[in-house]
Amino acid sequence: MAHVLVPHVLIPLAQGCEELEAVTIIDLLRRAEVRVTTASLDDAPITASRGTKLIADTTLDQVIEEKFDMVVLPGGLPGADHLNADLRIHEILLKTVANNNYVAAICAAPKVLASAGLLDNKKATAYPGVLESLENSNFEITGVAVQQDGQVLTSRGPGTAMEFALELITCLLGNEKRQQVEAALQRAA
Repeated sequence: MAHVLVPHVLIPLAQGCEELEAVTIIDLLRRAEVRVTTASLDDAPITASRGTKLIADTTLDQVIEEKFDMVVLPGGLPGADHLNADLRIHEILLKTVANNNYVAAICAAPKVLASAGLLDNKKATAYPGVLESLENSNFEITGVAVQQDGQVLTSRGPGTAMEFALELITCLLGNEKRQQVEAALQRAA
């Protein structure tokens, strides 16, 4: 039997991130047996947007040189603003795309992809008003729950987090793995 490589996904966690999005993405990817590394921007515990405390696996500095199959940015404010202000995040995103791998963002975090130039000439979605407020934007805002355009995936917000995470699984491991994970969730039909 051929050895199957396990995809490695980085999920940076910033102070003020949206916990429902972060935890849903982490949980579903791990259910799909994806190797997930959560990394904080510094070495402090994360206080998410609703006060939930999250402890990252490591710090961004510890994994900055690693190659990832996907980088996923949870949204929430001020979490997305902290991600956007961190040049290391932009560096990792650009390096990931240059390696022909995926970048993904949900809620307010697609603005980080836009700031890094990764939404140029792409279709994208985000929390209403987030992308519309950006100046000099040259991308199409679709408003759908989950939008994929090549190596870039975006999603609207907490209510679309599960669909987003399932789509990430499809990109990394295929539809069969997605269906396997989804069936175990017992989502309403």
